[in-house]
Amino acid sequence: MKIEKIQALRGPNIWSIRRKKLIQMRLNLEEMENFPTNKIEGFRENIEKLLPSLIKHRCSEGVQGGFFHRIEMGTWIGHVIEHIALEIQTLAGMETGFGRTRETKTPGIYNVVFDYIEENAGIYAAEQAVEIARALIDAREFDIDACVQKLREIRERERLGPSTGSIVEEAVSRKIPWIRLGSNSLVQLGYGVNQQRFQATITGNTSSIAVDIACNKELTKRMLNDSAIPVPIGDLIDSVEGLESVIKKIGYPVVIKPLDGNHGKGSSINVTDWESAKAGLEYAQKYSEKVIVEKYISGFDFRVLVVNNKMVAAARRVPAHVIGNGESTIEELIAIENQDPRRGYGHENVLTEITVDKDTIELLDKMQYDLTTVPHKGEIVYLKSTANLSTGGTSIDVTEMVHPENITMAERISKIIGLDVCGIDIMAENLTQPLKESGAAIIEVNAAPGFRMHLAPSEGLPRNVAAPVVDMLYPQGKPFTIPIIAVTGTNGKTTTTRLISHIVKNNGYRVGFTTSDGIYIQNTMLTKGDTTGPLSAEFILKDPTVEFAVLEAARGGILRSGLGFSQCDIGVLTNITEDHLGMNDIHNLRDLTKVKRVVLDSVKKNGWSVMNADDAYSMRIVNDISSNVAIFSLDENNEHIKKFSKEGRTTCVYEEGYVTIKKGDWKIRIGKAKDFPITMEGKAKFMISNVLAASLACYLHGFAIEDISNSLRTFIPSAQLTPGRLNIFKFKNFKVLIDFAHNPSGYEAIEDYLKNVEASKKIGIISGVGDRRDEDIKLCGKIAGRMFDYIIIRNEKHLRGRTEEEINSLIIDGIQESGREVSYEIIPREIDALKHSMSMAEEGTFITALSDVISNAIELVQEYQAKELLEDDKLM
Repeated sequence: MKIEKIQALRGPNIWSIRRKKLIQMRLNLEEMENFPTNKIEGFRENIEKLLPSLIKHRCSEGVQGGFFHRIEMGTWIGHVIEHIALEIQTLAGMETGFGRTRETKTPGIYNVVFDYIEENAGIYAAEQAVEIARALIDAREFDIDACVQKLREIRERERLGPSTGSIVEEAVSRKIPWIRLGSNSLVQLGYGVNQQRFQATITGNTSSIAVDIACNKELTKRMLNDSAIPVPIGDLIDSVEGLESVIKKIGYPVVIKPLDGNHGKGSSINVTDWESAKAGLEYAQKYSEKVIVEKYISGFDFRVLVVNNKMVAAARRVPAHVIGNGESTIEELIAIENQDPRRGYGHENVLTEITVDKDTIELLDKMQYDLTTVPHKGEIVYLKSTANLSTGGTSIDVTEMVHPENITMAERISKIIGLDVCGIDIMAENLTQPLKESGAAIIEVNAAPGFRMHLAPSEGLPRNVAAPVVDMLYPQGKPFTIPIIAVTGTNGKTTTTRLISHIVKNNGYRVGFTTSDGIYIQNTMLTKGDTTGPLSAEFILKDPTVEFAVLEAARGGILRSGLGFSQCDIGVLTNITEDHLGMNDIHNLRDLTKVKRVVLDSVKKNGWSVMNADDAYSMRIVNDISSNVAIFSLDENNEHIKKFSKEGRTTCVYEEGYVTIKKGDWKIRIGKAKDFPITMEGKAKFMISNVLAASLACYLHGFAIEDISNSLRTFIPSAQLTPGRLNIFKFKNFKVLIDFAHNPSGYEAIEDYLKNVEASKKIGIISGVGDRRDEDIKLCGKIAGRMFDYIIIRNEKHLRGRTEEEINSLIIDGIQESGREVSYEIIPREIDALKHSMSMAEEGTFITALSDVISNAIELVQEYQAKELLEDDKLM
């Protein structure tokens, strides 16, 4: 077996719209294609012994043990690997369950698809599943525990923390999209101008001054004391002399902690003698030069959480500990405690496993204990100096027990410090009495407080503390996304995208759009190149200035990673015709349709899918689309248009020279097609089709007919605005057209346009693309033979696995099948081909260069234009 490719899908994809996070592994079974599981000796017994939990996999049988039954009956190894990859992730605390294994058109090669929680863990699971399968086939031992532990470690390294994750989960439950910014806990909720950012529990609205105050414990303490809020007495010191002075003033017991510490790091609690005090100072100064020494307040450790100046939860925190049974050592008691099913590695369960570290050893040493000590029955032995859940501590929810006066005080503290999300640490016997009466004190105020103790307390009610955070970021009625129009299809995508963007911009929006030539905000190009994939879409959606997104989505990006957005408001499908067939398991138009419809399937239920009624494959799926559907056509009498009109549905048609919106029999004319410059005075039918698609999409969004019409009149095609889309350059004696047409339907569109062009001679510069099928290259040659009087064949820069001779031979075969006697020659370099065509141009010649490297061709032609103008100026 051989893994040929592993890719991570991150958005809506050909396998699932709802399950965005999928691993797709292309697996070559090689000789194992001939050995289903029932022909591999001992396979069933080996896999059941190694992974007995696979008994829960129902598979297509629909019953427990169904997968094992499939193995007995005989199934392919690719299918087995899918289930192994899912199970080892689940064993590592990442619950997964969706999988598909499908053979490609190449015998023995399969696409193994399964969902993942963390991308790198999913990739590792794919690789390990293959290794496990090999071990099972060879009847070798495999260390499954080490594999699962490695997956846990990857999960903990990659995953969002519990607090960040809870806010994301709450946002997802409200259908708010999110993007992880980098590899840490910085997250964007929403899109464009309506985005909100947060990191852990610090939001984009959190005051930096408030965070500075909270991080400065001495300043926090002073501000609270000045506001009549009880705090422990003490002082700030930086030396042994200062330590001695403060202890003489306040007496033992004391707490020693770094000024700028957090999460209890560097803190020593309940210090009762001078030697321990000096050791505590040394420990604290590892984290901060200046150290706080304050009176130790006896009682329990409470945390009160305030969000948006409202108390939302309170918990009593208990440090990691064991309770003696009079028989077991402390080390044995820790092992017994870690067997609690609620405890797990990292953050995978409600509680975290207790580990022995320096803090543990020092605490035991203070009690003159070590790990071999046997505590008395019922004796509580604390193993950590702080009550953090991440070090094995536990929490008890006490939200309903907080005295109203203490609630008021907590909310007042959040305003005094200025934090929108605020964790207040209180040392008290209880919170049922006012703090001032019980002798309690505020120990710390925390920016970025952890949520885990409230989300999953070991005792008491869980509190959804993420909800008030999302409520604060997105109060009722505040939008969290921006309008998104996505455009896909074989031809016309980029022009349609630009037309829609132009209309949107003219309606007062700051528009961001992606095309095959670059990423734009307004009309400023920010990134050059083919930017029709998910990362480019994400670029636009992450930009905080963008108010409206128009995103071109090409097949390559969809197949590689899925879409870069979860849902769109309007999806436009221009057409489905032959292009790139035979690549990436897309062998025919049915396969290509499955890819293109991903965009339409991502449209919101109340959104609109805009489809081409003149395109047969588009119409094959028109009744399968779950959103609203509107269609467009160059023919008012198209059978699908008639059907939609009869049903009172919305369409857009080209009728009697007009671009017209139809609702039933009711017509709204946007304007004459010849008045829209992009149509070349109505001569370029394929451009009229693009206008229909763009007009219909914008009308459905809600733009006024007059605004659409005015925008179309002001959209002037040029090499700058629409590079490679019917760019015409006029010289004194001839004209040059440069277009991106590179497949049979694109060639046919140019042929249709050239029928309306009067010229003494039509010269074509063409090439074949190496990653197209033989029949497609040949058909392009045939169409070229029909529309040109003279042809120059040039070679592509990237031959993509073919030779120049092979491609040229196919083109020539096509030219000869055109039914016309057409002269041709081969000039390998595009620049030389263009120069030669212009040098041989006669009066009235029309040169058409069909190029995939648009910028080079445009630059050369513009250079020649400039030279001609300069020569004319000299003559004048």
